[in-house]
Amino acid sequence: MKPLLRALRRENGASSQVEAGAAAARLDASPATVKATPRRKFYAGHALEHARTIDDLRAMAHRRLPDFALEYLEGGAEEEATLSRNLAALASYRLLPRALVDVSHRDLSVSLLNRSMPLPFAIAPTGLNGLFWSKADVLLACAAAKAGIPFIQSSMSNDPMEDISAIPGLRHWWQLYVFGDRWIRDDLINRADKAGCEALVVTIDAQFYGDREWEERRFAHPGRLSLASLLEAALHPQWIATTLRQGMPSFANLIDYVPKDHRGFFESAFWIRANMDRALDWNEMARIRALWPRKLLIKGLLNIHDVERAMAIGADGVILSNHGGRQLDWTISGLDALPAARGVIRKGNALIVDGGIRRGTDVVKALALGADAVLLGRATLYGLSAAGEPGVERAIDILREEIDRDLGLLGAPSISALGPEFLTR
Repeated sequence: MKPLLRALRRENGASSQVEAGAAAARLDASPATVKATPRRKFYAGHALEHARTIDDLRAMAHRRLPDFALEYLEGGAEEEATLSRNLAALASYRLLPRALVDVSHRDLSVSLLNRSMPLPFAIAPTGLNGLFWSKADVLLACAAAKAGIPFIQSSMSNDPMEDISAIPGLRHWWQLYVFGDRWIRDDLINRADKAGCEALVVTIDAQFYGDREWEERRFAHPGRLSLASLLEAALHPQWIATTLRQGMPSFANLIDYVPKDHRGFFESAFWIRANMDRALDWNEMARIRALWPRKLLIKGLLNIHDVERAMAIGADGVILSNHGGRQLDWTISGLDALPAARGVIRKGNALIVDGGIRRGTDVVKALALGADAVLLGRATLYGLSAAGEPGVERAIDILREEIDRDLGLLGAPSISALGPEFLTR
């Protein structure tokens, strides 16, 4: 326990009850059970082959991670209404299968940014992944490369972008947070260009940090975990062994831009949050478009008028997203905005959505509504937190198997065959 306490204190320290209870509630409410019999629970052991669903990987992650890391992974903003909406939006649609269709062969491939890929999803940009596993971003990227899908590396990642770009066969996209002086964003854009990143993804919904109340309760004050959180973390030796082998992680891609007296792990995160560019506007986005020579996507849009503006400045695609329910509470989900956005996206440009994707049927619903692909955030992080790179691969395999089976049962022989006629509300 003492090494952990020393490491966390040296860095000055730094679960959603809504979503954490949702999976268990589904089990309790099942029409197949009577007074909790037959007894059902998600697998929470160590053998990945027994993880049948993303919820199984989630249960494994909950067993392994300390509470403060779980809260960061799971939590949303304020009342977590946006977090709940992501799940409710998906649940509001029912599938309408077609009968007597030849589904002896199913094609799960899609075209994204004019390149084919074998699966209709990519791994979303997520920060502070070093809280879940050592070298987490490398592990996520390696699993993505094996699956032939893009990995979007966050500005707040813990491994250098140059290390990620060196992974063979990877479709490497770089996610940009706009913070600090203008030269910082220009330098990051130049680095991403030199690293050969296929696309730049500019996140525009995080100029203020969402009020994540339950996460904040784990801290004695900003930048310092509470004593209770430190003691509880010390009770997770497997997490300590696989995550803190080289000490606390750092923001490898941003740390040189942070003042030297603010470079502790949690302290640097708080400094970056405090220095986000709150004057970011469409004029600056147009300037970024002019600087970046390859594909540009804007992430965090929900309003159809903003999607139209993105097309007007020459963006190559948009990602409809509410930041996993972690920013503004009581917003719509990306799925809610999807049908209208489909009507204004230019042909050949990418329309991507995220938020609450846990099942193959979730992916199918989003694609039938007009998405070109979806992003996986927490789903692949559950796999990472459960078992490292093999856990991420298992998450991808679970969704691949589910989508393949769902297409067959739906009477759709390919992703391209999907459309709104397969859905009802």
